[in-house]
Amino acid sequence: MSTPETPEEPRSADDGTPAEGAQVSEAEAELAAQRLERERIERRKAERQGPIEAGAKLSGTAADLLAAVRAVESGEKPPATVFEEARPAPRRPAPEPVRRAPVVPEGPAAPAEGTVGEVREVLTRGGAPAALAAPAAAALGEDAADLLREDPWQLLRVPGVRPEQADGFARALLGGEAGPDDERRGRALTVWLLEQAAAAGHTVLETAALTEALGRQGVPGPEDAVRNAIAEGDVLVFQDAVGEAVGEDEEQPVRVLVGLERCALAEESLADGLARLINSAPKQDGAAEEWERAASAAEGSAADLIRAASGHGLVLHTGGEAALAEPAALLNAAHGMGLRAWAATHSPVGRERFASRVDGPAVATVAGLLSGAEGPGRDPEGALAVDLLVVLDAPQLDVETAALLSESLPDGARLVLSGDPAVLWSVGPGRVFADLLAARACPQIASRRPDPGPLGELVSGIGVGELLQVEAPEKEVVIVPVRDAGEAVHRTVQLVADSVPRALGVPAEETQVITPGHGGAVGTRALNAALKERLNPGPGRFAGFDPGDRVAWSPAPGRTLPGRVVGADGQGLRLDCAGETVVVPRDRVEQTVRHGWALTAHQAVGARWPAAVVVLPGDAVPALSRPWIYTAFSRADRHLSVVHGVDQALQRAVAEVPAKPRTTRLPVLLAPQLPGAAD
Repeated sequence: MSTPETPEEPRSADDGTPAEGAQVSEAEAELAAQRLERERIERRKAERQGPIEAGAKLSGTAADLLAAVRAVESGEKPPATVFEEARPAPRRPAPEPVRRAPVVPEGPAAPAEGTVGEVREVLTRGGAPAALAAPAAAALGEDAADLLREDPWQLLRVPGVRPEQADGFARALLGGEAGPDDERRGRALTVWLLEQAAAAGHTVLETAALTEALGRQGVPGPEDAVRNAIAEGDVLVFQDAVGEAVGEDEEQPVRVLVGLERCALAEESLADGLARLINSAPKQDGAAEEWERAASAAEGSAADLIRAASGHGLVLHTGGEAALAEPAALLNAAHGMGLRAWAATHSPVGRERFASRVDGPAVATVAGLLSGAEGPGRDPEGALAVDLLVVLDAPQLDVETAALLSESLPDGARLVLSGDPAVLWSVGPGRVFADLLAARACPQIASRRPDPGPLGELVSGIGVGELLQVEAPEKEVVIVPVRDAGEAVHRTVQLVADSVPRALGVPAEETQVITPGHGGAVGTRALNAALKERLNPGPGRFAGFDPGDRVAWSPAPGRTLPGRVVGADGQGLRLDCAGETVVVPRDRVEQTVRHGWALTAHQAVGARWPAAVVVLPGDAVPALSRPWIYTAFSRADRHLSVVHGVDQALQRAVAEVPAKPRTTRLPVLLAPQLPGAAD
């Protein structure tokens, strides 16, 4: 995550790539559903006509940007897709998903060999690695070679390529024609920076932040670069009202934002879907008396949640691990009334944990629910066959996934978003749950059920900015001070392999190590290498893995599934992930599978283990924040060991470093569609 002023590179915590292949899998079906939804939104957007009329009194850069957009609309420049105010549109039926046993996707559909060969030739001539040929052909399409010859900076659309690499490639191809002021370079860098911002959580950036970032990349005229990108349709521009007009003759001030089309369309669709739920009375499948009886039979905030869900299409519920009893009570009550009620979790580990609280098979993962691999399937109109959907781990919803969920619900359905607002936000763009909590657009039920014991006390204190010294008579919390990176690795391995199993009876396979990043002397790579050597030594017979290795598999961006290697054959690496056997093809192993004894906090969110060892080496200080620490410390059920090498920085981070802000538009898009907005 980053501030709006400093777009960063995408986090490497969950860097698997979604794939497509001849055999439909959960990840493929999920991506297909996303493509269908985006096409639906684009069709709806194309049906609208008329430019945005606000902003007549803008000046400076904002006026120039708006003028560029209106020039496009009038036909003076090539057409760009301009964002307009959303209007609800009739739902279009979605095709029934194909249900198959989960199988690892075999990777993106391979480009034609001729296309790859042509791209390889261009890359070689420009001094770029030939290994980029296939990814470049996949990213740029069958005309990739011609596109790279005409605009070498399009190489930035290939994942992992940096601006300095694209600059070198352009100089090799264009010679003296390539310069920092090339219009093509400015446009490509504008898109690249917005992609980095999206990976850091922003759905849009303010123009000042974007032009400043372009200036740091050596673009001489950053404002011109943004205008050109808008005119060419590479990015979209928006105006959002800010505050109130000063007088009757004054127009309401606005802020001008720039973003990627995919984020804009998803956020627009999400606002429409949520407004539909908020403004519609839920279908009364059960009589009001039945809802009230169910609420009366529950206790405390569980009763509050049942009553809120009985009469509202959208309800927010907040709380920690113990508070999961409340959405479970709601689901069980709904089942007792004969309603089609389901819950969706972020990860398979969370699914299995919550399933034990619910009567009947009514828990799926969000990805499995959307793809059709899990859950109730869809009705003839293409909507999910549910009357009530409870989405747990709601802070992990990015705008694209949340849009798919909201648009997939039938009219009259109830949606309950439940989660702990103190944990890390989604890996993808947006802060959906936090934006909705701030908007106060629907009932909010805060659980009064705290997590118990010393661990619950410690985590609750962190949530409010206090690092408490808790009494832990059963060694629920242990601090292990270390002086340097080498000692941190040694003590971590010792804790997992010996101390925790011997003192607490928690085996190594049920202890999860969590560290701030992948690189460095105490990152996941170094820790996993040391833990493998101690716990499952072997030659790494298949791409560095052996049977019995703990792994983290990323079938799609932002999703990490813990698993274990069970073998390998000609098809690929065989994994057991939450009881499901999956096969990772040989050519996908390096990109999507890591060893998993040690994870980052972003990879671990949505799951819990009997014991957790959180490693805080001295070089971790810049990565520490209250949400990170809260998330890492709250992954433990029975025991938490903290390998502590950051001195007072831990306490300062808890007290002084909140979540980094994200720039989003959901509250602005939702507000005009809420009851009373016209007043």
